[in-house]
Amino acid sequence: METKKWGLVVSVVFIIAALPLVLRVKDPREIQYALIRELLKPSIPKLLPGSSSMRKKEARIFGVSPNLTTCHQSSSPSGFRIYCCPPRSESDEAIIEFQFPDPSSSPLRIRRAAHLVDHNYLTKYNKALSIMKSLPYTDPRSFTRQANLHCLYCTGSYNQKYSNSEFSIHRSWLFFPWHRMMLYFHERILGNLIGDDTFALPFWSWDIPEGMVIPEMYMNASLFHGERDFSHFPPNVVDLDYRNKESGLSPEDQIRTNLALMYRQMVSGAKTMELFMGCPYRLGEAGFCNSPGTIELAPHNTVHDWIGSNSNPSREDMGAFYSAARDPLFYAHHANIDRLWEVWGDIHNEMTIKDPDWLESYFYFYDEKLQLNKIKVGDVLDTTKLGYGYEEVDINPWLNARPKPSVPPEIARPLLKSRHLQHPLQPSNHFARILDGSLTYRVSRPKIGRSKKEKEEEEEVLVVHGIDVQGDMFVKFDVYINVVDETTIGPRFSEFAGTFVHITSGAESVSESNIEAKRKKANLKLGISEILADLKAEGDQDIWVTLLPRSHGCINTTVDGIKIDYLK
Repeated sequence: METKKWGLVVSVVFIIAALPLVLRVKDPREIQYALIRELLKPSIPKLLPGSSSMRKKEARIFGVSPNLTTCHQSSSPSGFRIYCCPPRSESDEAIIEFQFPDPSSSPLRIRRAAHLVDHNYLTKYNKALSIMKSLPYTDPRSFTRQANLHCLYCTGSYNQKYSNSEFSIHRSWLFFPWHRMMLYFHERILGNLIGDDTFALPFWSWDIPEGMVIPEMYMNASLFHGERDFSHFPPNVVDLDYRNKESGLSPEDQIRTNLALMYRQMVSGAKTMELFMGCPYRLGEAGFCNSPGTIELAPHNTVHDWIGSNSNPSREDMGAFYSAARDPLFYAHHANIDRLWEVWGDIHNEMTIKDPDWLESYFYFYDEKLQLNKIKVGDVLDTTKLGYGYEEVDINPWLNARPKPSVPPEIARPLLKSRHLQHPLQPSNHFARILDGSLTYRVSRPKIGRSKKEKEEEEEVLVVHGIDVQGDMFVKFDVYINVVDETTIGPRFSEFAGTFVHITSGAESVSESNIEAKRKKANLKLGISEILADLKAEGDQDIWVTLLPRSHGCINTTVDGIKIDYLK
């Protein structure tokens, strides 16, 4: 009984002591926290919102972002220094949260196909670009500063916030949203410089036959650029499968090849979010990935290289990431990439990524009012909210360009069976070979005879893993399944599973000792369910996979292995 009395006295004393603290707070939750703090002061920092440990845990879901205090130079393969940092550290600038344009006062900007624009539009664009090019380097709206944005985020100029890891927006799921942000602010700055809030960038529709030459508007005035491959000027047809040398195809055959490649990269090879967008890129070394989506590999990388000057070591300007945005054609090229993101969503029923590591990743861009905006990936998923849209063009030429087998399956199968008897099954998951010539391996399939529902729920994926490009150079190799004659094969045939394309960033190392910049291996993931059906190989326990080098850089490239996986 005496013990209970003393317990009551202690409780009353505690309540009286805590009462002033309680009276100073209004929120009932704060009252609870205040009382608990008095009882558990030693351990409370680990439990309550706002504590340092909780902030660390919350930072985990913010995805990746650049550390603005760490801008530094990089080294190019040829030894010269690349420095694209702003003249003043952006960490010293006032930063605002991005706000959507007011739809009631801002008309919808319509981006038109570059080959369809009229003289009035061309006059406006040339005027806006001339003004932008006349601005001093200290002005973040100047053309040089705009071009250097791509250099900053593509050459390791920043490291990640909360980490010493190198930071890049290529070869992962950051590729599409970052470039959308860059074009959005670039477009608004151009419009503001000429006082036209309806101004919109054009897109170079190289995916349709009518747009498969460099648009005439980019051959004149402010839009012309001298650092291009003159042999690719109009009327030459763009090679979406460019391998750093001419294809030798007639214009008609080149168009057919382009359309077949578009079908593979947009339709059959891009049936899951990861296959199209690229791999999940998360915070720190543990979150690193290097597995680009279909469109980033080709036509994105291939067109960059096709445009770049053959007089420069890395086909600068468009052929190297650090210099690509110096060419006005870069913006039309990426406007088409951005448009294809929208088209892909329509074809594949608006698949979306709900992962907070993607949605909460953020970057910094100056707007037309010279304000530095912090903008998240989640802010740029709806182009209507951003105040722009695209003129419709006919995509049926490539949507209906499903490739056919180079050899009828009923003829190919006996030839392949004979090859099986002559070559015993060798391990394909790990062989670590240099791509100094064609490599062919039998690859086992873990799941045979899947039902229609299973095929709809999971895409069968061929994974070429551990791709090590030993240097910063152009590398391209193609991947084929059950090919009989590799000398006559290409994207126009069903056997073509996809392509790996690596173009130079212009930087292979960074100069800051505290930044973890290491050469990292890549993976290539290719959706093959439809290919197996077309080749009548769905019931086969294994398939023949051929890696076919398409560029000289392959002799400096190794591959660890090939395997089958499944993606939802």
